[in-house]
Amino acid sequence: MRSDALVIGAGPAGLASAACLRQRGLQVQLIERGAQLAASWRAHYDRLHLHTVKTESALPGLPFPAAAPRYVSRAGVVDYLAAYAVHHGLAPQVGEEALAIVPAAGGWQTSTASGRVLRARTVVVATGANRWPNRPSFAGEAGFRGRILHSGDYRNALPFARQRVLVVGMGNTGAEIALDLVEHGIGVAISVRAPLNIVHRDVLGRPTQLTSIALARLPHAWGDAAARVLRDLTVGDLSRYGLKTSPLSPLRQLREHGKTPVIDVGTLARIKSREIAVHPGIDRYTAHGVRFVDGTDAPFDAVILATGYAAGIEKLFPGTELALDRNGMPVGIVGRGPLQGIYFVGFDIRQPGGLLRTIAQQAQQVADEIVAATQTAPR
Repeated sequence: MRSDALVIGAGPAGLASAACLRQRGLQVQLIERGAQLAASWRAHYDRLHLHTVKTESALPGLPFPAAAPRYVSRAGVVDYLAAYAVHHGLAPQVGEEALAIVPAAGGWQTSTASGRVLRARTVVVATGANRWPNRPSFAGEAGFRGRILHSGDYRNALPFARQRVLVVGMGNTGAEIALDLVEHGIGVAISVRAPLNIVHRDVLGRPTQLTSIALARLPHAWGDAAARVLRDLTVGDLSRYGLKTSPLSPLRQLREHGKTPVIDVGTLARIKSREIAVHPGIDRYTAHGVRFVDGTDAPFDAVILATGYAAGIEKLFPGTELALDRNGMPVGIVGRGPLQGIYFVGFDIRQPGGLLRTIAQQAQQVADEIVAATQTAPR
């Protein structure tokens, strides 16, 4: 089957891209490896809420409902994405996992796990920055008598009742899972290897997201200095609690390393009250717990690896070299040279204001690029 554009992935990036393309009159195929659209969002932990305000998180052509809270819940996002598909007349072909994308006459050819071969003039890769779990191993793992799982398999605190749990990694996911556990009366600790940036989600009632967007419009040196001062004034020195602050401002860390600061929604208060213990990095597992790099031991019944994900898009392009940054993300959204006709939406994690905001902007830009290319391409 051939179309003007094939969009791979029916999460926010794929839905937004397909909607923008259809609005511009192009014939679009939309495939999704999961059993339903927004499969990744459906699988996130129950407690999850957006850390970005709804007005800056909506996709092109449909705002979040007026009744939705400022920070929409996971379930609310799923409902919104389902409504978005209906609103734009999108019917993703689910259970269709793309295995390989290769050049073909007049465009590109994609083979799927079901054995189908799909052809399109252009392909929008929207498979997500968080597709494959990063799962580090440590010495002694085979002898550990507890349970080890990746944060992608965490749903809620119920299975961990009366257990001692270690969360490895204090990004946004690790911080919020630790908070979820302690709110349910579970003994929890966090292992933190490196210095980090922590900012409050709101300061004096103003969302930090909006402040970040405003500061990013300034010259880098000014914006970075202001972001550092705001962080230091509102969060302060956390070294007494075992947390080291990054020497980089939150804005610079995001811009240069693609690392989002921890958006605090209550974890920091639990750390300060000593309800959540902080340990350094892991050295090895023991039979009944973990030994840390400072030589201390602590008992745990479960270890949750909040150690992030990889996009893994290189697996989709056998024989075609990709230009990727240090995080394995495409360096641009428009393919050039051998990748002409390939577009990437939803992988730029360096922009202020959150990924959904970036997706909304990129989906429209890519749709305009594809329309322009389609109008000039020979038939």
